[in-house]
Amino acid sequence: MKKDAKIVLLLVSALLMTGAVAVYSSSAVHAYQRYGDSMYFFKRHVFFIFTGIVAALICMKARLRALSGNSRWILAAFLVLLFLVLIPGIGVASGGARRWIRVLGLGFQPSEGAKIALIIYIADFTSRKRHVLGNFAGGFLPPVAVTLLMASLVLAQPDMGTAVSIVFIGFLMLFCSGVKLRHIAAISAPVIPALILAVLMKPYRMRRVVTFLDPWSDRTGAGFQLVQSFIALGSGGIAGVGLGQSKQKLFYLPEAHTDFIFSIIGEETGFIGATLVLMTLTALIFYIFRIAMRIEERFSSSVVMGVGIMISFEVLVNVGVSTGLLPTKGLPLPFLSYGGSSMLFNLAAIGLILNMSRLSEKGA
Repeated sequence: MKKDAKIVLLLVSALLMTGAVAVYSSSAVHAYQRYGDSMYFFKRHVFFIFTGIVAALICMKARLRALSGNSRWILAAFLVLLFLVLIPGIGVASGGARRWIRVLGLGFQPSEGAKIALIIYIADFTSRKRHVLGNFAGGFLPPVAVTLLMASLVLAQPDMGTAVSIVFIGFLMLFCSGVKLRHIAAISAPVIPALILAVLMKPYRMRRVVTFLDPWSDRTGAGFQLVQSFIALGSGGIAGVGLGQSKQKLFYLPEAHTDFIFSIIGEETGFIGATLVLMTLTALIFYIFRIAMRIEERFSSSVVMGVGIMISFEVLVNVGVSTGLLPTKGLPLPFLSYGGSSMLFNLAAIGLILNMSRLSEKGA
């Protein structure tokens, strides 16, 4: 295993261990109150980690030629799943959204795997069609159409955060592959107003934007989560209140073990702990991009680049929401938050990186 790959593996391992501690600390009281077992979420989280490790090992052994050759079939399979999840009786509704399919009693979220499928498809398309990427109809429009179709299916669940993530990944991968900037601008012109319209059409989305600008104006309503996140981060100070000593997890901060786990980390370990977590995530993203730039084979380089873009976006949004820099939107913090589908596919993506890192320069 190359040096950069070893560092990626070490950083991911550190994040997984930190996340396991944070999930137990943030969920124990809630789990006991709801299920009579303080370790309910922790045990499931550990199971998700081991499932993800198995997926990573499989991806490490995958034949890259078979992966690129079947990219369209992989994409088609996830598009079908995204369609099936919208059908009552197949898709599982929860919290006003229909995002899950039940598999062996566990909720499976196809949109998480769809992001990986899109990355593989665009990497294959741009590596095969690199001689026509400058052409709008033949080189640019097909992957854009697929990206927007996938985003539309996810938005229908509804899940705007993941839909925006898909658009971000698709467009940035195309930009990095060398498509013309004016083509991206031409498509972005109608896409951006469409996203704004999607916000305006749903009152709860509009409330999130308004309360993001001034969460204290409705601190017991739409701004409640953000205000509680501020209190958690502020209470942590420099060194934190101590592991397990968070007060905001005691039914004040909703989704403490998922969307707002960074706030609990900040409360219990303070500025020092939160900074170390951010430094670890930043280092991971840096080394993923460095591996991508050192791989000469175009398909593999694009896949690794796509995974780096995906993880960067998830970190940016999650931490941005927790700190009030972005409107509230539920995206898990990679390798730290509780969430089976996210953990499974993020670790599978790491397996792909470790697989493809073998093609990087000697000693890298």
